Amino acid sequence: MPPSSELLSRAVTVLLRPLVRLCIQAGLTFPAMNDLIRSLYVDVAVKDALPDPHSRTDSRVSLITGVHRKEIRRLREQPEPEAGSLGSLSLSSRVVAHWLATAAATDAGGRPLPLRRSGPAPSFEALVADVTTDVRPRALLDEWIAAGVATVDAEGWVRLEEAAFVPRGDRDQQMFFYARNMRDHLAAGSRNVSAAPDGPRFLDRAAHYDGLSPGAADEIEAAARSIAEKALLELNRTAMAIADRDDREAADGGLRAHRVTLGVFVFADAGTSP
Repeated sequence: MPPSSELLSRAVTVLLRPLVRLCIQAGLTFPAMNDLIRSLYVDVAVKDALPDPHSRTDSRVSLITGVHRKEIRRLREQPEPEAGSLGSLSLSSRVVAHWLATAAATDAGGRPLPLRRSGPAPSFEALVADVTTDVRPRALLDEWIAAGVATVDAEGWVRLEEAAFVPRGDRDQQMFFYARNMRDHLAAGSRNVSAAPDGPRFLDRAAHYDGLSPGAADEIEAAARSIAEKALLELNRTAMAIADRDDREAADGGLRAHRVTLGVFVFADAGTSP
């Protein structure tokens, strides 16, 4: 069962503080955020909280959200917002994952090796062709070079850069992964606190260390980064092998809409409020 609204409000005050700080820094004011939250309340109520289409009346939505019926009517008459250009981001993620899961394209530690631009596998061209035939490898490579995801040396070898793991220059990519990762973490935690006492729960664990000197904090952060990167690389290789087997065995055209996310993060500061 979900927690009480009073208990949840205390938790929300804590977990939203970093987001509110970011909103203030970005110039997203309270009135603008208020409009966004109001619209989201109505959208979630209609699409998620009221599965029976006959129950999605303005009065019913108003009752469970607290939004006035006049506002609900106005919001429901507005056109659906555009979903945004997530396709190329998704493709880039799939190609990077395939690169890191291909034994001939990685070293003994699972790190990406340089690839020839074209030619038989392993090459960048063959790698992209394994994932999709809808996008030309040259077009994707140009996009990656512009975003700092990859470089090409004088001999034509393509090298995957750190930006493939932590996008820095491209704001669209940064915000895409920020939203997707935070959404899935919140979804897992929300499902867990709403589950029945004996119900299944998603893995949601963290290791916390305080009372540290700056040097010790830096050392632990570096160790955490190294361990987390190894875990992600190992899971990626395992998951890609399972997905390939799933593709080969899915001849019946059954349901294939499930997804799995493993997220890791490292946070360190000087003891101030997050």
